[in-house]
Amino acid sequence: MRSVLCALICLTLLISRSNSEVDSEKLAGVQVGEKWGFIDPKGAIAIHPQFDDAWSFSEGLAGVQVGEKWGFIDPKGAIVIPPQFDFAWSFSEGLAGVQTGGKWGFIDPKGAIAIHPQFDDAGLFLPAFSEGLAGVQVGGQWGFIDPKGSIAIHPQFDDIGSFSEGLARVQVGGQYGFIDPKGSIVIHPQFDDIGSFSEGVAWVEIGGRTGFIDPKGSIVIHPQFDSTGSFSESLAWVEIGGRTGFIDPKGSIVITPQFDFAGSFSESLAWVEIGGRTGFIDTKGAIVVTPQFRSVWPFSEGLAGIKTDGKWGFIDPKGAIVITPQFDDIGSF
Repeated sequence: MRSVLCALICLTLLISRSNSEVDSEKLAGVQVGEKWGFIDPKGAIAIHPQFDDAWSFSEGLAGVQVGEKWGFIDPKGAIVIPPQFDFAWSFSEGLAGVQTGGKWGFIDPKGAIAIHPQFDDAGLFLPAFSEGLAGVQVGGQWGFIDPKGSIAIHPQFDDIGSFSEGLARVQVGGQYGFIDPKGSIVIHPQFDDIGSFSEGVAWVEIGGRTGFIDPKGSIVIHPQFDSTGSFSESLAWVEIGGRTGFIDPKGSIVITPQFDFAGSFSESLAWVEIGGRTGFIDTKGAIVVTPQFRSVWPFSEGLAGIKTDGKWGFIDPKGAIVITPQFDDIGSF
């Protein structure tokens, strides 16, 4: 549950809700002391903190660590796949990556081995499968397999990213480009760094400056920013001279760079940091939650994790505390 890309959480009490009403998509991991459990959107304990670590629920199951091994639980907290793996990723497109005996393979939701552990790594992504393909490493090189475990794209790249909008980033000899699902290079490796495609464009870095390209590799927003994030809800954060603001798909600045740091928009709100404190702005740049927290998670299911006085809790879009800060760590709903 620690991720970012990933979710972490545990709790301190509150009434337990009926397990028959539990919706796995609306449970958040919480850490209380050294153990992890799950709460519902009202802060009630849905699964008692008892695990050494845990991932967020995905496709109805959550990876949990018991001792040195990983397994999976259902929304009622029942162990459906006994802890037996050295490590495990979340389920994606019906499969979850697991490590055993130093090799990576994949299991189905019943815990049966679907793809025999044989790869040096398959944990580059969380989740692994995206658009029908998963990245795997063999002998120091990365390629892709299909859901049956067959090599779909021969391992030949120094680095890769998950498929998004029909393309995946790849690194060859220190430069980045993109391939299609057949493994054909459609955008020649020529960039110092790149992001995945989102909303029809991908950010690229050239000579220390970032801009955006389209799926054909044409520059659509000239590299001019110190750094940038991917587009989300038609806005992307950009850094100019140490200050962060937002641009639209045409590259026009719509929220003036004025923040120390910022994150992507989620549920029409984006976190921003000013003077070491974090709050949220709306898509017009207006502050809707005054920067006051030490740290935050993006909004998900109408709630955002916030840290204050060393403890984590949750706020609503207006900034009101709905789950009192009481947890040692958390993940998103």
